[in-house]
Amino acid sequence: MLSSTLVMALREIRRNTMRSVLTTLGIVIGVAAVIIMVTVGEGATAKVTADVAKLGNNMLTLLPGAHRHGPAAAAAAPFTLADVQAIRREVPAVAHVAPSANRGVLAVAGNKNHNTVATGATNEYLSVRQLALELGRSFSDVELLGGAPACLLGATVRKELFGATDPLGTAIRVGNLSCQVVGVIASKGQSTFGADQDDFLLLPLATFQRRLAGNTDVGAIALSAADDRSIPKVKQQLTLLMRERRHIAEGQSDDFWVMDTKEILATLSTVAATLTALLGAIAGVSLLVGGIGIMNIMLVSVTERTREIGIRLAIGARGREVLWQFLVEAVVLSLLGGVLGMLLGLGGALGATRGLDFPFVLSPLVVVVAFGFSAAVGVAFGFFPARKAARLNPIEALRHE
Repeated sequence: MLSSTLVMALREIRRNTMRSVLTTLGIVIGVAAVIIMVTVGEGATAKVTADVAKLGNNMLTLLPGAHRHGPAAAAAAPFTLADVQAIRREVPAVAHVAPSANRGVLAVAGNKNHNTVATGATNEYLSVRQLALELGRSFSDVELLGGAPACLLGATVRKELFGATDPLGTAIRVGNLSCQVVGVIASKGQSTFGADQDDFLLLPLATFQRRLAGNTDVGAIALSAADDRSIPKVKQQLTLLMRERRHIAEGQSDDFWVMDTKEILATLSTVAATLTALLGAIAGVSLLVGGIGIMNIMLVSVTERTREIGIRLAIGARGREVLWQFLVEAVVLSLLGGVLGMLLGLGGALGATRGLDFPFVLSPLVVVVAFGFSAAVGVAFGFFPARKAARLNPIEALRHE
């Protein structure tokens, strides 16, 4: 019985091809929208995770100023090299300690110039921030201790000042300082939020302090913990040490804060997952709209075929057979829309992720759920018209014009 019912349903769908196509359009759009939205959301989450990971493994950053309080942050005293030495000495779980300071400068090479950020740091800064060298070398001990005018260029600065030319050994002017290029840092590209991670240059911290800043301030201290498990301990020890060194009395708020990349990653991942779920839910509404469209068309079909239904019932067809016929038609329409929606959704998701430069992260569960929901829509919204057809009075149906 099921096979004959399926044949009749397919024949009826084929007989009204245009109407069937328009009926399934809502399901096609709904399934495609769910797959595209969720896949793009998963890609955004993966992109955020990768970008935060580029900041460095197990990285912590010690910054002056109270967390989330702008005025307090501006008034807070900077750190000193003595603070850096105290951390090295009293926080043994720290693998690397990289003091740094930065300021905006105009970099000039020949007849080309570029506004960028000059960062004074040590070689440990490269390790903590996971910065690799594309060309040249890092700073020598003599350059670090003696404040020699040497610099490492970020990929963007190298491109703006030298293009594809090898800049090693060339002298450039950074602010009022002339320095020699000894290395080029490999590109990291843009972050998820569009910031250029390569638009900077590095100088030895002593050089930066003496020749550019004119002080011995340390603007930030980047640290890497020995392993993941030691991060909470390191944060606690840093907090206690800095409170002691900055003479913060018990009960007073900290005038510094410790930024943990893992906490940032967890927060951003939660936000991205919530937005993905929200986008998926919004897209799922179109599936309901498509289901209503199926129910509407099936009700029209019942009205149009009332006389046919009456003839079938009069010659001995049972009510459940008529119900099955219309229910199968609705389910077939939904499944057809689900298949087309899956194909459109996969193609659209691939194009969207490539256009946004997100990784293509396909969740098979989303595809299965979207397709299964389209089938459920066919059953749910096709049942009422099918039941109406099955309950028609044969005599009244035969009288229908």
